[in-house]
Amino acid sequence: MNPKEISYSLDKLGKAFQNLKKGVAQADDDLTEDGVIQRFEFTCELLWKTIKVFLKERGVIASTPRDILQEAFRLEWLSEEKTYLNMLEDRNKTSHIYDQETSREVFERIKSDYLPAIERVLLKLSSM
Repeated sequence: MNPKEISYSLDKLGKAFQNLKKGVAQADDDLTEDGVIQRFEFTCELLWKTIKVFLKERGVIASTPRDILQEAFRLEWLSEEKTYLNMLEDRNKTSHIYDQETSREVFERIKSDYLPAIERVLLKLSSM
């Protein structure tokens, strides 16, 4: 394994996750919720890119975020496939379409579903 690349990727993801978590805790209006969604988009990108680094170190080549997650499910690094695929879908929605109702729904899923899911990935990858 390339410990430097893995450490760097995990560190970036961990910091992004902590910033996302902090944003969720402090969000109290539409503007701050929008900031949380921006942090979510960034964290989601780092999530799949970090998994890609781990896959590459094991000789598994996957290029798209969906393919990368599917390989992680196959290797049993992730469970709850639907949650992670929904996460990707919401990340794509928030990047291309904006309306207040969608924004609010995504914010609620970040709080209830995605924060715990991202934390599980961090714990899993950190223990490898």
